[in-house]
Amino acid sequence: MRIHQNILIQQRIKGIDNDMTDKIKQAAKQRILILDGAMGTMIQRHTLEEEDFRGQRFADWHTDLKGNNDLLSLTQPEIICDIHRAYLDAGADIIETNTFNSTTISQADYDMQAISREINVVSAQLARKAADEFSTPDKPRFVAGILGPTSRTASLSPDVNDPGARNVTFDELVEAYIESTEALIEGGVDAIMVETIFDTLNAKAALFAVQVVFEKQGFELPIMISGTITDASGRTLSGQTPEAFWNSVRHSKPISVGLNCALGPKELRPHLLDISTVADTLVSSHPNAGLPNEFGGYDLDADAMGETVAEFASAGLLNIVGGCCGTTPDHIRVIAKAVANMAPRVIPEIEPACRLSGLEPFTIKSDSLFVNVGERCNVTGSAVFKRLILEENYDAALEVARQQVINGAQIIDINMDEGMLESLPAMVKFLNLIAGEPDISRVPIMVDSSKWDVIEAGLKCIQGKSVVNSISLKEGEAEFIERARLCKKHGAAIVVMAFDEEGQADNLERRKEICQRSYDMLVNDIGFPAEDIIFDPNCFAVATGIEEHNRYGLDFIEASGWIKQNLPHAMISGGISNVSFSFRGNNPVREAIHSVFLYHAIREGLTMGIVNAGQLAVYDDLPEELRHVVEDVVLFRNAEGTDALLAIADKYRGDGSKQASVEDLSWRDADVNRRLEHSLVKGITAYIVEDTEEARQQADRPLQVIEGALMDGMNIVGDLFGSGKMFLPQVVKSARVMKQAVAYLQPYIEDEKDAAASTNGKILMATVKGDVHDIGKNIVGVVLQCNNYEVIDLGVMVSAEKILTTAREQNVDIIGLSGLITPSLDEMVTLGKEMQRQGFTVPLMIGGATTSKAHTAVKIAPMYENNQTIYVSDASRAVGVASKLISKEHRDGFIADIRRDYDAVRLRTANRTPRGTVYTYPDAIKQKPQINWRDYQPTLPATPGVTVIDDYPLETLLPYIDWTPFFITWDLIGKYPKIFEDEVVGEAATTLFADAQALLKDIIDNKRLTARAVFGLWEANTVNHDDIEIYAEDGSTKATLHHIRQQIQKPGASEELCSLADFVAPKETGIKDHIGAFAVTTGIGADELAAEYEAQQDDYNAIMVKALADRLAEAFAEHLHERVRREHWGYAADETLDNEALIKEKYRGIRPAPGYPACPDHTEKGTLFELLDVENNIGLQLTESYAMTPAAAVSGWYFGHPDAKYFNTGKIAPDQVESLAQRKGMSLPDMERWLTPVLID
Repeated sequence: MRIHQNILIQQRIKGIDNDMTDKIKQAAKQRILILDGAMGTMIQRHTLEEEDFRGQRFADWHTDLKGNNDLLSLTQPEIICDIHRAYLDAGADIIETNTFNSTTISQADYDMQAISREINVVSAQLARKAADEFSTPDKPRFVAGILGPTSRTASLSPDVNDPGARNVTFDELVEAYIESTEALIEGGVDAIMVETIFDTLNAKAALFAVQVVFEKQGFELPIMISGTITDASGRTLSGQTPEAFWNSVRHSKPISVGLNCALGPKELRPHLLDISTVADTLVSSHPNAGLPNEFGGYDLDADAMGETVAEFASAGLLNIVGGCCGTTPDHIRVIAKAVANMAPRVIPEIEPACRLSGLEPFTIKSDSLFVNVGERCNVTGSAVFKRLILEENYDAALEVARQQVINGAQIIDINMDEGMLESLPAMVKFLNLIAGEPDISRVPIMVDSSKWDVIEAGLKCIQGKSVVNSISLKEGEAEFIERARLCKKHGAAIVVMAFDEEGQADNLERRKEICQRSYDMLVNDIGFPAEDIIFDPNCFAVATGIEEHNRYGLDFIEASGWIKQNLPHAMISGGISNVSFSFRGNNPVREAIHSVFLYHAIREGLTMGIVNAGQLAVYDDLPEELRHVVEDVVLFRNAEGTDALLAIADKYRGDGSKQASVEDLSWRDADVNRRLEHSLVKGITAYIVEDTEEARQQADRPLQVIEGALMDGMNIVGDLFGSGKMFLPQVVKSARVMKQAVAYLQPYIEDEKDAAASTNGKILMATVKGDVHDIGKNIVGVVLQCNNYEVIDLGVMVSAEKILTTAREQNVDIIGLSGLITPSLDEMVTLGKEMQRQGFTVPLMIGGATTSKAHTAVKIAPMYENNQTIYVSDASRAVGVASKLISKEHRDGFIADIRRDYDAVRLRTANRTPRGTVYTYPDAIKQKPQINWRDYQPTLPATPGVTVIDDYPLETLLPYIDWTPFFITWDLIGKYPKIFEDEVVGEAATTLFADAQALLKDIIDNKRLTARAVFGLWEANTVNHDDIEIYAEDGSTKATLHHIRQQIQKPGASEELCSLADFVAPKETGIKDHIGAFAVTTGIGADELAAEYEAQQDDYNAIMVKALADRLAEAFAEHLHERVRREHWGYAADETLDNEALIKEKYRGIRPAPGYPACPDHTEKGTLFELLDVENNIGLQLTESYAMTPAAAVSGWYFGHPDAKYFNTGKIAPDQVESLAQRKGMSLPDMERWLTPVLID
């Protein structure tokens, strides 16, 4: 047989038998191909013992060998060959070699790495022999050589305390996979399958190795790839989504891609659908026979599995199908019969595009918007980042990366080129650490270095599809081609500099020449995908005073246009900050140069840029004089441009404060219609009444002013907001101007009995019954009004009856519901049922902090089927959703898309199982934290009992305000105070903050809001594991608190399953421990003050009042907790923390609130309010849904134990719900209703 295989290899090298890909493709066109089933399951049926695994050859081996299934190819070859025959007899077209664990790395577990090659060769020979026995010209049988994932992971740390650690390297994996691949080919396989991929970096190492072998042997075999979605989260173990996984491996041009293992067919379907949609190759699936039972077995029988798989096929999802764990020849026989007459999936045409990935996919198409590459993780460009890396302060360095992603960077550039730094180990360590931070690694990485070994080391750390920055022809064609081929083998996109053997291209013709030459070599000579090429035509400084530099800006812009037109699918990038280097020290001028340069370059085709977030101004907002002169320079409109820019540059030097102090009123010289538009766009109220009156006098009817200039202005506002050139606070200011103008005109309209102005539609909005939160709803209402929708706002605490009665009376086009607390979710479900029952046919929009697309799709939409229920995530999306729902032209298609999306959400949710191990409630109690109570000495409170605080000075709370959530309220995302430097929202955030400070000063100076608090400290002990008894002074039980314990242990998480009751000493210890409770409000007077502003048509300040009251309430809670820790309880009398440390909760003790993750039962708030007599003491009330009113309020418990920590209870099982209902004296249905969000589905 060995001689036969060697001849076969030689034939393939000569091209005699190198058409295997065509053979498999041809067979796959005719029918759905059948893969075999589980090898391990069939081996288990033979009940082999240790001596069977050893055989004669390994009888004296020094380690246990039972379980080394791959070794059986040597010691029990007939068993393995018979298993292959059984699957072939059942109808398998493709059988897999018994080599899942045959790499040297996996065989090292048995100290058998020396025979790894032999196992692969013999296993391939056995499968070849069986396949040849069954193969016919009409139905050829194929052998897939299996490369398993190994027992180690290149993307994940084996040590929870060291996220940068790895127990295997990329190079070690490649070495192992090369040996296995060569051996499998020697044994006679027809294809190589990389399967059960739970870490994509391992798979990329395998694919790299396979390509090395193909190049070495001079021929290629088909590559099959199969990933593993580890649970219902829809991600691999290393965190990638199916599409991101496909983007990471598609460079290997596999004949098939699919999913196997971990899940049964039903659970696998939605993820297979994701792959099937994006993959332009055959799609395979070999799921398990259901999910494993409690004994590790599989219960899905052949008929049931065949039925499910048949549905896959009928839905057009499959080209290849088989089975994994738990499947047998019976399963394969039934599956083969079920799909025999079904057409295989049609491979879709996928347009060429750069398809990158981190944990999530990122696609750059020809019509994509400008891509922002974050540049702050660059030691050569950021002094802060450089210092952090040199000091090895990697936690802070990761925060730099995280903030870039939060602030909108779609790719992050990593550069470690610094003379005082070991660049290669620094790059590897930082990339390994990023891999453990999902909020960073979700975006693609750009590996940036002038040192090739650093780039190569970086590529070996990244599981996603990354970008290399950069390669060029600087050192000649041979090196250029070698490096491009290596990037292609890694699957990376490349930045290609306009640089050749003669130097950098410094004029248009040289740029064209080098880019064309590079493109031809890459695309035509080595087959590099054109869509993965990113040209950098060299950004050089303009306005240097050197005549030869005058065209630098224009040449880059024109080169961008030429590349777009002449080099199909290639992209263009550049280091934007270089262009303004001549004006370093004058930031306003630099910002203007960047803005003008980008504006014109993007129009010509610039795809992406490495941009300094602190140096980017809005093109439309540049002073006209400055913009005109900068355009003269950048576009080289005349030779005097540089001198003209130098002449005016000092006027704009510094922060511009000197110029800003003189208000520009030139716009007042325009005609009244233009003045009204300007006031609306800029949010200026100072002249609105006089301008509106002037416009009224010029109009035939007062309504014409609204339908003319005012609506024209609001249309501009809507367009700017929709295109990202205006932000929410500015829009709300524009609405204030509009309302004041309309209010002025209203009496005149009524006097003339004029008809009402036409609107885009009528929308009813309300916060549902039991909920008092309305800031988000009010913002959405203002944004809709700005876009010419009539909004009927019913306010807060609105019953379903009132909502539906008003909706019918007003004949509204859409109903919008809002809610912040979790009980509001049930109220929305109830309202959906009522809409269905009463025959409503209008769309239903859902929004608010606790709402989600999943809850809307699974819980609300099925209750209301007469029209569509749609989740709206934020104010910026409300207008687009409303316009499509009302549009006769777009409505049907939009709703059809939503329904398909929600169907997929419901399917994923139905198939979701808890990620991790679910413990019974008694077993969860056994997993409680082991706290050393023997040595614990609790601190006795200095102020026991209940303390009431009235009219607390608001100015005391100012240092405790956490401003970041304030900006989030206004849809401005960024961390305070860094948000002020943000290239996109920085200006809007600065203006908003200034307005907030002015209103805050008025609130404090004029005592417009009142702050009140009440707190209590009592003796307490834990009883029944999860209950806390609170004692009165006489020792009697004053109240009992009931807490919830975690029941799901997540993979890799601590074995402890926590309850808040764990942090109070158990009664049986005899320790007299303590607990506290508090309630604070800064909302006394907030509703009245907001109403005053609303009466003045000033929604901006009305919303601002409530947003500030919320921040003050949180600040009061933080400040009071500090005083309790230091003074009233006194267990942290020496504590000294700044506000940032307080926000990060660096102190001892916690203050969890009922309804939040650690204590999700809202009804416990009732006990808290009774203990503190909150309503009588400070006027704070609870609604029937346990929302606090006024809404600017915080309440919770005080725990002082050093081990007390915040945690998320996660989902809980029915046995704990039953126990909780019994202990609380509540009916089970009522308990389930209040705990719906945390119940295991």
